[in-house]
Amino acid sequence: MYHIDISFLKNNSANLTESNQELNHLANTYESLIVGKINQQLCNKSGCFFCYSEIEQTVPIDHRNVVEVDCNGLLNCNFCAVNNGLTNNIFPEDFVIVNNDDSLEIAQVKLVGEIVRLKRHSIGLYGEDLPVIIRKATTDDLERVRKNIQDEERAVPFFRNALLRLNLNMKLVRVHFQFDRKKLFFFYTADGRVDFRELAKELASEFKTRIELRQIGVRDEAKKLGGMGTCGREYCCNSFLANFKKITTHLANEQNLLSSMGKLSGPCNKLKCCLSFEGEY
Repeated sequence: MYHIDISFLKNNSANLTESNQELNHLANTYESLIVGKINQQLCNKSGCFFCYSEIEQTVPIDHRNVVEVDCNGLLNCNFCAVNNGLTNNIFPEDFVIVNNDDSLEIAQVKLVGEIVRLKRHSIGLYGEDLPVIIRKATTDDLERVRKNIQDEERAVPFFRNALLRLNLNMKLVRVHFQFDRKKLFFFYTADGRVDFRELAKELASEFKTRIELRQIGVRDEAKKLGGMGTCGREYCCNSFLANFKKITTHLANEQNLLSSMGKLSGPCNKLKCCLSFEGEY
């Protein structure tokens, strides 16, 4: 949202002689300028009399050291608090180990610093419980991740063969092994409740860990699988939406779209999330 990417300068023939240190300094300069501008707007100090004159401070700024991360695991948000000992040692693209509800997951850092603080303020986040980054990932950690991915891939055909053998009407969506291997998650969709006790016993016997089978909805399935929408862009739920809003035909009616209702359903066969973008919340 507020990330300033100047990586294109590295391929610019006019800047071939610049060192990485100079590029980093330039990036920091750009970031300082944009942060200053955002601060002006948030504090209602814009030089323009008409712009930003009615900005409301709905929540205070969260001054904790927080970074934005990308994680394929089971974190409850895209932000993590940083352990005090790592405050000045976390940078974008670093792999880190995150403690989340007494379990460990691996994540990759996306944004750090004042940009994250202002981004969180702009979407109204303050003071909530956050997963905590406890350390940077080591070579051994990355090797464990590789082993987890291999076991996830091995679990897919085993799960599907077990479904056929036990005659269970379930559709496997995704498999996830926690970084610390305490649990192996199977996400599935089904038309109703399923008695999977025998299936869970077979899975636990095969993979020697705790098994958790979670039934999810069709929207959650689309979010986990991802794909391209009819607009030609990545699914909103997979790329940036943190949670699902209630989408009704009333939203389509307000935008005079009822004449094309056949085009308003997404790949999940539910009304598209983007219908809410023009609504008032």
